[in-house]
Amino acid sequence: MENPPSSPQEPNPKRPKMSTTTTDDDDETTTTSDKKPRYKRRKIAIFFAYCGVGYQGMQKNPGAKTIEADLEEALFLSGAVPEQDRGNPKRFDWARSARTDKGVSAVGQVVSGRFYVDPPGLIHRLNSNLPPQIRIFGYKRVTASFNAKKFCDRRRYVYLIPVFALDPCAHRDRESVLASLGSGNELVKCLECSERGRKVEGVMGKRSFESKMLNSEATVESGISSNNGAEILHSEVMEEFKISMDNADGDISNSDTINELKVFSGIGVPEIAAEASVSVQNESTVLHCESMEDSRVTIKEEKAKGRGFCYGEEERKRFNRILKFYVGTHNFHNFTTRTKAEDPSAQRYIVSFDANTTVTVEGIEFVKCEVVGQSFMLHQIRKMIGVAVAIIRNCAPESLIETAMQKDVNINVPTAPEVGLYLDECFFTSYNQKWKDTHEEVSMKAYEEEAEDFKMKHIYSHIASTEHNEGVVALWLHSLNHRNYPDLRVVNHGVTSDGKNAEVLDVAE
Repeated sequence: MENPPSSPQEPNPKRPKMSTTTTDDDDETTTTSDKKPRYKRRKIAIFFAYCGVGYQGMQKNPGAKTIEADLEEALFLSGAVPEQDRGNPKRFDWARSARTDKGVSAVGQVVSGRFYVDPPGLIHRLNSNLPPQIRIFGYKRVTASFNAKKFCDRRRYVYLIPVFALDPCAHRDRESVLASLGSGNELVKCLECSERGRKVEGVMGKRSFESKMLNSEATVESGISSNNGAEILHSEVMEEFKISMDNADGDISNSDTINELKVFSGIGVPEIAAEASVSVQNESTVLHCESMEDSRVTIKEEKAKGRGFCYGEEERKRFNRILKFYVGTHNFHNFTTRTKAEDPSAQRYIVSFDANTTVTVEGIEFVKCEVVGQSFMLHQIRKMIGVAVAIIRNCAPESLIETAMQKDVNINVPTAPEVGLYLDECFFTSYNQKWKDTHEEVSMKAYEEEAEDFKMKHIYSHIASTEHNEGVVALWLHSLNHRNYPDLRVVNHGVTSDGKNAEVLDVAE
């Protein structure tokens, strides 16, 4: 008696655990007579960009809005990740090249994993499931063992710092302004933000008074009285500072000092030198101080002659000399948080750090600070920029950098705002050299034009508009003083004047 024909064996619903050692045989598409094609997963490197505003960084964190969480969800909705692996990145060998901080953007970010890339159109499906501030450029097939983090040799970050931030005369601290009163060379403070680093009620973000002042085309003559000078520069900004006694930085002054704090818009006869690179329509928030002898020209003439601070050859050489102190292998424990000097992770290698070019966006000129390194710690780049800006503004000596990188010195250094920082590119030099004959090059070359468009449309415009509307950098500059950061006056080698090993020199206010 013949046995009845056995029914086709049902596939095992439990999918075997994926391994990073799969072969090219895994890439074949299998079919059955009564089912649609089943596609195999493929190891790929995905290239994408994002504007970090509104996100708590790249890495997924429960309860926080992150780039990684949105990208993982888009991969699932696009069919690249199956239902059983949703929310479990280990199942598809997930790896990222860099972890950007809160608010930090990226142009050349790379992640890798094993995904279903068939049928064609994955990039379009991904972008349709992502917000406009996250764009997928494309992907490259890579070896089964590829890991976006481990195979990334170097990373290049760019920090855009406004040119006015490098001017020692712009956005002066409280002590300098008070010291100038009655001296005949009174400093003109920022008209849109508090010199103590806080927003001024009813003034911050409004720019109408600048256009009124410029349209008047008033000439500041040498023999003009102080009252007329105040009228020329616009009397509407003359108001008392509303300073909260429960301030965040602990800088609480006595009542007499508080009563002296006013928004000066031209007491005496100071000269106003507007930023040369800024248009009349988008006037910079900074007004520079110069001597009374040069105060015989109009604001418009001053702009035309370019007498305001500019990033010239001398300034470029000095700033680059400061940044070069970071190059090489150093202990950066003072340039991050919660990392001790004895921790091996505090040792980092910086390949290059320079600021040779400028870019003008929405009327604001920025200096491009490009840093290349193997890897970076939390806030490291922003703290390196913070110290460099403090030095070029003469708030700290150049020797502070070398002192801060000593293991036996613990100091507190300023952190530049996150808005100007973005990940520019990740490099996979060793991998590309090893697999150049059999696999595609893992690089941004094929996406350079698209990446540049995204950079200008989303990242650069966001940085410039944020500075226009909120004055983030301008506000931050007011904190770069010895009251907020006494460690900026750190003594070389961490030794105080009494010969004892210490962190800083204790100087009475």
